Amino acid sequence: MYDGERIRPAYEQVMDWVRRTPAEQLALKKAEAEALFRRIGITFAVYGEGGDTERLIPFDMMPRVFTEAEWRRLERGVKQRSRALNAFLYDVYHRSEIVRAGKIPADLVYRNEAYEAAVVGISPPGGVYSHIVGIDLVRTGPDEFFVLEDNCRTPSGVSYMLENREIMMRMFPELFRTSRIAPVDDYPDRLRRTLASVAPGKCEGEPVTVLLSPGSFNSAYYEHSFLADQMGIEIVEGQDLFVQGDFVYMRTTEGPKRVDVIYRRIDDSFLDPLCFRPDSMLGVPGLMNVYRSGGVTICSAPGAGVADDKAVYTYVPDMIRFYLGEEPILKNVQTWKCSDPGDLKYVLENLGELVVKEVHGSGGYGMLVGPKSTREQIAAYAERIKADPADFIAQPTLALSTCPTFVDDGLAPRHVDLRPFCLVGKEVHLCPGGLTRVAMREGSLVVNSSQGGGVKDTWVLAD
Repeated sequence: MYDGERIRPAYEQVMDWVRRTPAEQLALKKAEAEALFRRIGITFAVYGEGGDTERLIPFDMMPRVFTEAEWRRLERGVKQRSRALNAFLYDVYHRSEIVRAGKIPADLVYRNEAYEAAVVGISPPGGVYSHIVGIDLVRTGPDEFFVLEDNCRTPSGVSYMLENREIMMRMFPELFRTSRIAPVDDYPDRLRRTLASVAPGKCEGEPVTVLLSPGSFNSAYYEHSFLADQMGIEIVEGQDLFVQGDFVYMRTTEGPKRVDVIYRRIDDSFLDPLCFRPDSMLGVPGLMNVYRSGGVTICSAPGAGVADDKAVYTYVPDMIRFYLGEEPILKNVQTWKCSDPGDLKYVLENLGELVVKEVHGSGGYGMLVGPKSTREQIAAYAERIKADPADFIAQPTLALSTCPTFVDDGLAPRHVDLRPFCLVGKEVHLCPGGLTRVAMREGSLVVNSSQGGGVKDTWVLAD
């Protein structure tokens, strides 16, 4: 928020509002926001604390603000990365030119647990494998943004982005009357159009799209039902769909209805018990046969996860150069691959200064934040790394930017990251905003909702 001692112009109106608003009123508004979240049912499961605990996501009323110029640079970088990741996915399931050229190790692709041999040779409409790409970004300086990781399967959190904006507009309408803030409320409509744009060739007329969810016990079920409602499409579970001939049908009160596009929010291994896990009760038997024959589009495509593996992440700048012939606009964070003997030696010798992650991990689970860990925790983690070095990568502890956040004593700095959502279909669109996650505990660098992090509204100001 500050440029030295001076408040940055983008934050001037917000700070003027904070100064004019009595502390008692801000406290009442915070309680009102929590009541709204509770009534609406915006929750997330926090695991590992005596069972799966449904909690309200902490909501911070102080928005994160970007200027239009800042956002345009991020937009170019995220779109560039999304195009390259989709080109990589198409390539590794077809001719594998990037592997042949020696730009990425074959073992990293073909022995990756997210690589699905069942998808080899399938060409999804438009060559798009990942239709919703969530790129996690961190800021370390006025003009320095780094990509922390890529999410190409089923990135979550967009419902919080939309609800954050809705609640801010409801509670503080005067802020939106005096500021030119880019809207985000057209995201569901753009998502629906993106999904429709990749309907299969056998589709007749207007595409029928459904959202496939594992059900109400899933930690992100609120988001599944919210998005289906906002898009005006049916939310279904595996038992609601069946395969007949070359097509997928949905059971309805008026009889079977053909489905053209499935926006799936379940993992690959549960999609089709005839192709993946035979004990899956969540998927649709025979779904992959229909997908292969071009009778249905699955968004995102099975096997897309090989592109967001944390070891593959280190090669994304090479993908951009290889497929697009461009220099990366957004940089990667320096990363040590523990599968490399030299990197492994460095990581083990410097564990106390690094952040170490599981290659296939997500949600902030299984991480080691060296500077915040005890000697005992570091020693135990070192043994885990030694047991299976290829399962870990390490990164420096970045000086993450902070944003002003309301705490009990007023405004205080808290570390944040950003997940913008890029839609990839016939066109590529980046929503002007995103999910800003904030580490609510002082000094904490872990912002994941599953680890107790909070959220705040993200503003992009028009010039």
